[in-house]
Amino acid sequence: MASESLFSFATAIKGRDDNVTIHIQESQESILIPRKALELLSFILTNMAEGKATSLLPTDSDLSTQQGADLLNVSRPHIVKLLEQGTIPFKKVGSHRRILLADLLTYQAAQQQQRQQSLQFLAQQAQELNLGYE
Repeated sequence: MASESLFSFATAIKGRDDNVTIHIQESQESILIPRKALELLSFILTNMAEGKATSLLPTDSDLSTQQGADLLNVSRPHIVKLLEQGTIPFKKVGSHRRILLADLLTYQAAQQQQRQQSLQFLAQQAQELNLGYE
């Protein structure tokens, strides 16, 4: 069901306006909603079509070290090491470490940017050394 509606949904939400009017067929109501909300719904439908689970969390949510590790796709000991080094801010609740989702996403974005810069540097070196990559 999700995969069937995904294509028509994706084409229907394209446009430049910040808000979109949707029409609810059953109640004959029209509702103005932000385009970002429809893009989020499109993302959810895509995951459903692929059989993936989707979770929505506010950015001010506190995550456990295991949840943080799962989000970053690293081991829990690795995330604990990052926390203890001060790389990612955290707070302690009793003996448990808690990480703000926003801080974890900031770290993730910084890591992605660093990876991208490193890849660009390597590609540039390969070009300069004429290693056959064109």
